[in-house]
Amino acid sequence: MLVILTQESVLSAQTVCQDCLLANHQGLPRWKQGRLSCGSSVHKNLESHQPKRYQCQMGFQIAEVEEILK
Repeated sequence: MLVILTQESVLSAQTVCQDCLLANHQGLPRWKQGRLSCGSSVHKNLESHQPKRYQCQMGFQIAEVEEILK
């Protein structure tokens, strides 16, 4: 699952990306085969527990997180 990171909160990617011209037809970031095609990878911290982060072309930070099922 992809989420948008801000300084104060974590937002749903669909909430932010739905109006983006680079989003797919579902209003989500263009995620294909484990790669964000509408952005680029941000160097990962040395700590392995940090999620993979990306910078979209519109300037947002995007993180790949696993959904926790209850």
